[in-house]
Amino acid sequence: MNRLAGIWKRLAQRKGRGVPICSVVIPAAGSSSRMEGIDKILEPLGELPVLVRTLQVFQSCDLVHEVIVVTREDLIVPVSQLCRDFMLDKVTKVMVGGAERVLSVRIGVQEARRDAALIAIHDGARPLLSREVLEEVLKKAAVTGAAAPAIPMVDTIKRAERGVVVETMDRSSLWAVQTPQVFEASLIRAALEKAVADGETLTDDCAAVERIGMKVSLTRGDRENIKLTTPFDLMVGEAIIRQREGY
Repeated sequence: MNRLAGIWKRLAQRKGRGVPICSVVIPAAGSSSRMEGIDKILEPLGELPVLVRTLQVFQSCDLVHEVIVVTREDLIVPVSQLCRDFMLDKVTKVMVGGAERVLSVRIGVQEARRDAALIAIHDGARPLLSREVLEEVLKKAAVTGAAAPAIPMVDTIKRAERGVVVETMDRSSLWAVQTPQVFEASLIRAALEKAVADGETLTDDCAAVERIGMKVSLTRGDRENIKLTTPFDLMVGEAIIRQREGY
């Protein structure tokens, strides 16, 4: 941990920049199987496609230097066209992803700039990320080496086996982790390589570094930073956009 402490300041001094280089990987290669036939990243949310809303916050953030989108082969052309149409010039590459999320993320991480000090990973179907949440988690990861936004659980959580409750969890220690999840670049590269080599199927990038002994710091999340997984989530997203944009 001492090796990582203060990385933001040290890299800024060494490179003569105000901030260290940060690459963002956007995995958007899923099949949208729970969307009832809707291709969620291209679906309009308000007046903009979901993926465009996802990318715009990184485009406008001075702490982000490049964005890599990892998507399905059939979406390479439409995603590339969206980036051109909406002048998302921080998107440097649109890549074909893998059969599983961890493989898609590894592809994006491998393509990140070699001089990147930080790599952030953010769900393509999480289009309501705020600038405040983004900047806080980037700055925290620059100090600790690994950070993710999270919100406290408000529901009572029960663990069950074969449909029968076996334990009621203490929700005071439970958090729902969101994205972007941000890591020191060499750390996440090594962690993902090991996870893939070990055959691990991960739904969360923090798990890759946790399994090699790295602690992840949590920052303030946002209940509006939802992931669009079902048609109901799209309805919630539309309501949030209407409230934000006043229409």
